[in-house]
Amino acid sequence: MAYETKNIRLGTGTVNIPNLHPVHIAGQVAMIDNMLNGRFNFGISPGGLISDAELFGNLKKDRSAMFLEGINTILKIWSTEAPYKIKGDYWDVTTENTLIEDIGQGYMTRPLQRPHPPIIVTAVAPYSKGISEAAARGWKPISADIIMPNWVKTHWEKYIEGCKKGKLIPSKDDWRIAKTVFVAEDLKKAKEYALGPKSPYVFYFKQLFKKFVALGKLELFKSYMNQPDSEITLEKVCEELIIWGTPEKVFDDISSFRNKVGDFGMLMYAGVDWLDPSLAKKSMALMAEKVNPYL
Repeated sequence: MAYETKNIRLGTGTVNIPNLHPVHIAGQVAMIDNMLNGRFNFGISPGGLISDAELFGNLKKDRSAMFLEGINTILKIWSTEAPYKIKGDYWDVTTENTLIEDIGQGYMTRPLQRPHPPIIVTAVAPYSKGISEAAARGWKPISADIIMPNWVKTHWEKYIEGCKKGKLIPSKDDWRIAKTVFVAEDLKKAKEYALGPKSPYVFYFKQLFKKFVALGKLELFKSYMNQPDSEITLEKVCEELIIWGTPEKVFDDISSFRNKVGDFGMLMYAGVDWLDPSLAKKSMALMAEKVNPYL
């Protein structure tokens, strides 16, 4: 529970902006940031699950434009005084007709962190334009765990580009990279849990594989842009993107990954469903106690 923590920063990973009203997001984030005494990171994205887009009625809308308008609306709510009068293509926000100043009606709570909590943006696409635009506004990137290292490497290039546009100084400390990792004391057990037929990690990537095929985005699993689709298999994807093994092997594999993409500031341990809670918990403990000290 949040109230039991004192130092850890908590965050969303991520709020899919087009799927919610900006007022709802602004109010919830402000409340959580105050409850956490300013220890909240605001993770945002346009969202990538196509069934969510259909459920929320924006499947045929410009979701990138909705994303930009939504976050701009949220930031404007936090930076302006009531009554609000924010008009957009997708949402209009106002309290002009119902404001009662002396009781605070019509005012939105602001986050404790000023001007707002750190904004973190996920990046999936190779040479992500989103990272460049985010960096220009001072937002920080997370490279997703579902793309090949050669595409992850391009995210730093785009981040530098965006920082230059925003006249900001890029720092490797600000670059977060997510990876799916499983650590066990026994190598055979680690391989079975990470790559075996009942593996929750394989289940995760099997779901993604089918979604990418349906969306025509199989290039995210390719080692080079013109690689034939026929060469892309679920087995090869899992072998490349799942880091598993004893603490020593995991350290070596993470070091090899870092050699491919370059230095970065933070490795994010991506979670999957727990088939075996004891092994999953032990994995996180081994990662923290046996791997991180050497990274």
